[in-house]
Amino acid sequence: MTADLTALDASVLASKIHAREVSSVEVTQAHLDRIAAVDGELNAFLHVAGEQALTAAKAVDDSLAAGNAPASALAGVPLALKDVFTTTDMPTTCGSKILEGWVAPYDATLTTRLREAGIPVLGKTNMDEFAMGSSTENSAYGPTLNPWDTTRIPGGSGGGSAAALASNQAPLAIGTDTGGSIRQPAAVTATVGTKPTYGTVSRYGLVACASSLDQGGPCGRTVLDTALLHEVIAGYDPRDSTSVNAPVRPVVEAARQGANGDLKGVRVGIVKELHSESYQPGVIASFDTAVAQLKELGAEVVEVSCPSFLHALAAYYLILPSEVSSNLARFDAMRYGMRVDDGNMSADQVMAATRAAGFGKEVKRRIMIGTYALSSGYYDAYYGQALKVRTLIARDFDRAYEQVDVLVSPTSPFTPWKIGEKVDDPLAMYLSDLCTLPTNLAGHCAMSVPSGLSADDGLPVGLQIMAPALADERLYRVGAAYEAARGPIARP
Repeated sequence: MTADLTALDASVLASKIHAREVSSVEVTQAHLDRIAAVDGELNAFLHVAGEQALTAAKAVDDSLAAGNAPASALAGVPLALKDVFTTTDMPTTCGSKILEGWVAPYDATLTTRLREAGIPVLGKTNMDEFAMGSSTENSAYGPTLNPWDTTRIPGGSGGGSAAALASNQAPLAIGTDTGGSIRQPAAVTATVGTKPTYGTVSRYGLVACASSLDQGGPCGRTVLDTALLHEVIAGYDPRDSTSVNAPVRPVVEAARQGANGDLKGVRVGIVKELHSESYQPGVIASFDTAVAQLKELGAEVVEVSCPSFLHALAAYYLILPSEVSSNLARFDAMRYGMRVDDGNMSADQVMAATRAAGFGKEVKRRIMIGTYALSSGYYDAYYGQALKVRTLIARDFDRAYEQVDVLVSPTSPFTPWKIGEKVDDPLAMYLSDLCTLPTNLAGHCAMSVPSGLSADDGLPVGLQIMAPALADERLYRVGAAYEAARGPIARP
């Protein structure tokens, strides 16, 4: 029974729990057993909160037994939480030694919404340190392995959440997306991940990497599961100054509509600049097949040009490090977290020694790049120019959406590479984000849906669907329609 429960979709589990065919405690325990069985090899979790998860599950069961309506559409279904959201009952490390063992004094708004929805949190998942990376190899606690091939990366920075989903350790997960950290892991693990419109999911209690880019979002194994979680976590939050005060988009309704398989009247744009001969051949072949399926569903498909997208990588890797340089200055060894002090050191020496010992190589690299880009004499030449490119990218999107409803591209130019293959070549690592970066720079929404396995190596490939700000439901309609047409994908 345990194996059967961990293989079920979250929507199916929710129906069974709410009908009291199975208890939330049974479902949660099944996933805890699965974690115990396989995570020693995969390293998807940094902290497993078995006692807390079972307590939350029992509360759901007791409430249902008393005749109460479920707290949400996903009440009782357990979830894996990326270790970048604060939690008062388990550590929040952000994959860094500098926060090892740190327990926050408050819950993130997203954490609170999960608790209020009756969703047991199984634990915190592994990630590239402070969400900086595309492979989860930058974690201070060791890399996460891809369940499809344990010699390969699961994507990043949210590789732990994606690997937990792909290996049936959790039916739902939360990630964050700064430049593709939800979508790229989803693509290389054959799971679904959505980056919502910036500001529609609260960032309060999300430990910041780059504040103008970071966005929490839902991850699942199906489009419907992801939509159900999206509606739980979305919504205005007055504690977040970047929060958008607008109604939550009807993403679940859109997913159910899309599952009927009719895309007549939907205009789909292929982004010329995100379809390159330099991409892995199996990725391009999978993408072309997916586009043909969208046409068969009745969509009108045209090519659009967004020329400024060619400069997105350069702009992103100036804007993000600049914001990192500012945000990570708070880790000063004076208030919380790691502290290196031999008792005879000045405050400046303590800060320097703690940061040297506590931050990893990639974090240090980005802090130095950002500090340089913001320095006197270079601000206008680097950071200022990057902001202008960001504006041009947003304008390209606007022109494209005058012609089409959604845009599509491969999610990543490559299937998952070997562990260690790119750790000494940062630029090669950064190139994996080519297709995902523009959406973050514009603040729009995007989703990755599995598009099968590459003919090159039999590894997962993702289809990226993009939509304008506050049009998240379009992602779910098109994603669900494509998912139904594509059919089931074998699990690892």
